Amino acid sequence: MKSIRIILFLLSLLCNTLMQARELRSGPAYAIDILDYKMEIDLFHCFAAPYPNDFTGSLIITVKADSAIQLMKLNAATFSLQIDSVGLAATSFSHSNNLLTIILNRLYSSGEVFSIRIFYRHLDVHDNYFTAGNGMVFTNCEPEGARFWFPCHDVPSDKATFEITATTPLNVTLASNGILADSTVHGDTLKYRWVSTDPVATYLAVIAASNNYLLKTLYWQKISNPADSIPIRFYYHPGENITPVSDVILSLTDFYSQIFCEYPFRKGGFASMNELFYGGGMENQTLITLCYTCWRESLAAHEYAHMWFGDMITCATWADLWLNEGFATWTTVYWQEQSQGYESYKSFLITKYALPYLANNPGYPISDSSYAIRTPSFDTLFNTYITYMKGACMVHQLRYVLGDSLFLRTLKAYVTDTALRYKSATIGDLMKVTNKVTGGNYDWFFHDWVFQPNHPVYQNTYEILHDGANSFTVNFLAKQTQTAPSFFRMILPLKVFFADSTDTIVRVMNNLNNQLFSLNFSRQPVRLVFDPDTNIMLKEGSTGLGIIEPADNRVPVSLFQNIPNPAGNITDIPYLLRDPMHVRLEIFDVSGRMVSVPFDGFTPAGRHMITLDCSETVAGTYFYRMTAGKYSMTMKMVVLPGKK
Repeated sequence: MKSIRIILFLLSLLCNTLMQARELRSGPAYAIDILDYKMEIDLFHCFAAPYPNDFTGSLIITVKADSAIQLMKLNAATFSLQIDSVGLAATSFSHSNNLLTIILNRLYSSGEVFSIRIFYRHLDVHDNYFTAGNGMVFTNCEPEGARFWFPCHDVPSDKATFEITATTPLNVTLASNGILADSTVHGDTLKYRWVSTDPVATYLAVIAASNNYLLKTLYWQKISNPADSIPIRFYYHPGENITPVSDVILSLTDFYSQIFCEYPFRKGGFASMNELFYGGGMENQTLITLCYTCWRESLAAHEYAHMWFGDMITCATWADLWLNEGFATWTTVYWQEQSQGYESYKSFLITKYALPYLANNPGYPISDSSYAIRTPSFDTLFNTYITYMKGACMVHQLRYVLGDSLFLRTLKAYVTDTALRYKSATIGDLMKVTNKVTGGNYDWFFHDWVFQPNHPVYQNTYEILHDGANSFTVNFLAKQTQTAPSFFRMILPLKVFFADSTDTIVRVMNNLNNQLFSLNFSRQPVRLVFDPDTNIMLKEGSTGLGIIEPADNRVPVSLFQNIPNPAGNITDIPYLLRDPMHVRLEIFDVSGRMVSVPFDGFTPAGRHMITLDCSETVAGTYFYRMTAGKYSMTMKMVVLPGKK
């Protein structure tokens, strides 16, 4: 959803110096736990031409000390905010380099709770996080934009309850997080008070207000109590067609509530923006904002999935963003699967996500631990090919590895975990839930596929051997040729086709590179297909029939089983020479009589194949002997009646 916003966002950074941009990605130096924000802002004159961006505000912040402190620091952009004074437990302040340093009235011990008050102003500047224009006021804050319109601890893990009282003209409709507690008229002004009793991450705090909104409200009946319902509000402008979203939202809420957990908030909502809004949509908690032409089912399904993956459980750091965007993007396609079927789901993931990623891979991992310390650039953090496309395909690959039943049980266990609900999570938390639900250890999957960059490039080989009557072996050599990193562990699906027109799928755990798997059968294999259903979506390479070299490279000569065996009209006899030498191939019947000499000559080092024409050969059992230099090897083959 953020990919459209990248160019405009980067242009907005020209308003600040490079030094300021670096400072904006620095967090407060002291660990504090914000419990509650109570904000009062006066937006009255923002709705009249020339639509200035300045407003006055006051903020009461309730804080729990995580260590003994007598000062605390908050994020507050010097480009946008001016701090006028402080009060309550705050005695003085300084504001520079995008940090607001508060001196407290005494030393507070770890665990103590106190409140500070900040009087401030948003300046009449365009910061792209708080926007006033053409009869609208709205905010749009991911990843670190909240600090541009109110002082806060602007990290995704520090969630707090949120209350906002906003003053507007009488003709303005204003929506925000949580529930509308009251709206009161004072002369020519209207005061809205919105209260979210569920903790909100700062980047998910929102205002959406317009002097031209229409309002439609639907009610979703709770699964746990059908007598109770949750309002889902649609704020839109005249002429906008909201039916692609409003017609499916109740079914969508049912579906997400069934596969994850019951809708986790007291309200749902969507609000359209005007032409000043950059992007397609933003998953603000309980109030999703959309561009005015973006009332699309797929976009709404993505943003709505964030109510579970991102809003109820928020990524603890920006290194954990996959928990938000990867799962929301995948969930949108899973919703499509319910109406259009599994093949449509798979086709969409492969053609719309996997192939574009493979063609445009920028070469960094889904999760980089350094992002937890220093937020990367916007286009890196919200890269279309990594964060969304690869992220969604990686969720599917987890589905494949676990199987549908364990996978869906894992998702439900994750969103219902009491240690994570309404809090934040790391990818490590999901790993723990996965292992607990499955009873296994799937850390390898996350380590290799989520924390490593790129993807495997396979150059696999298989061979078919006839070991005797009704005894066959298919050898499969799993080989990866990429360099960074050198290997990805994975459960590999191998589909073997047989001469009797049957087939079977075998899954093997590929733990190391150049790993050989031997599959034994009592019927004649004729072909092997690697990953026949493309469940390993993020890969390149090939798999072919050939000769698998022996592990001991000191063996100078190797003779292999003819392919196919039993032989029809034609069969191939493969062999390998470490050094150039004279080679003679002889065919004998079961009595030991030499039947023919198909080849006799000098041969260079390497892999070779001798093709036998068996169309005139009497059906039966034969032996072929190869003499190469001082080495001699013999193998048995069966010739079927020829087609003449």
